Amino acid sequence: MPRLASRSLLLLPVHRSFAHLGSLTRELLILGVCLLAGVTLVPLLIWVVGNRALGPYTHGTNTHAGPMALLGDFLVGLSQGAFTYWLVALGPAILIVLLRICFALLLRRPEATPPSHPSPH
Repeated sequence: MPRLASRSLLLLPVHRSFAHLGSLTRELLILGVCLLAGVTLVPLLIWVVGNRALGPYTHGTNTHAGPMALLGDFLVGLSQGAFTYWLVALGPAILIVLLRICFALLLRRPEATPPSHPSPH
């Protein structure tokens, strides 16, 4: 079986479960998943990459604070309204919007132009 066909078969149950939802419900569900990922998964991934590249995360006097300390600091930053923290939290939703715009621009059909008639001389 071709690789593309096997991928589409894997996504078929997901497509069927979303097919019966209204567009507003589907969009709100996607937004909720993106926000949940932006508030939990992205900061934890930042901790993993930072821990590997820069060394252990320090939290006050604790020089080896874990990922939950970073997540706590991240939630405090969100509650204080810091722009960069909100940019990280909204990052997955922004990425989805940008991908949708790119696909819409790439897949749009050119508008039909009416045939031009030569003017008589």
